[in-house]
Amino acid sequence: MNVLVTGTSRGIGKAIAARFLEEGHTVFGVDVCPAAIEHPYYTHFERDIRDERPLDVPAPEILINNAGTLEEADAIGVNLTGTIRFTERFLDSSALKSILFIASASARNGAEFPYYVASKAGIVGYMKYLANALGRRGITVNSISPGGVITPANAHILESEALYTAVKAETLLKKWADPDEIAALAYTLTVDNRSITGEDVLVDNGEMLKSNFIW
Repeated sequence: MNVLVTGTSRGIGKAIAARFLEEGHTVFGVDVCPAAIEHPYYTHFERDIRDERPLDVPAPEILINNAGTLEEADAIGVNLTGTIRFTERFLDSSALKSILFIASASARNGAEFPYYVASKAGIVGYMKYLANALGRRGITVNSISPGGVITPANAHILESEALYTAVKAETLLKKWADPDEIAALAYTLTVDNRSITGEDVLVDNGEMLKSNFIW
């Protein structure tokens, strides 16, 4: 299948692209950074998702919106508006089978920064809207909301023993997720899945559930 993934130069997006390539799919990646994957079935476009120039790609059967930023000044423009406009380019395609968004646990608990939180919460809402709109065509639309993930974006935490120990202690499983775990779930939701749509899947090692019960 033809798979279009945004934000493929590192972290979760790179892991997702690699997983689809391992499974024999053709992957097209979009990122503001240069390609980090070399593979005969991978094509890279070095550009911002807000760039409205046409992409010279076959109609994707799977669209995975992963590109995003933690920068507050760009959070709404990239994570929300940019993602919506990028997605809308492909909605009329008869080839489309599945759309997946990478949101954030912050969309549920309001943690981190205001515009970032709002942008990710907006993506979950947009995902549900699309699931309603595209369900009659048999297209599944879901999102994954990761909590802590071992990626370069979190280097400031991972490189500090004190910080990393503290954040792991806030989870039930005492760990953070690996990007390959998110990639495996992304593959399941877009390729294997036939009946799950309109769902936001939380992957946070039990951080949001963790509580200390005092009798």
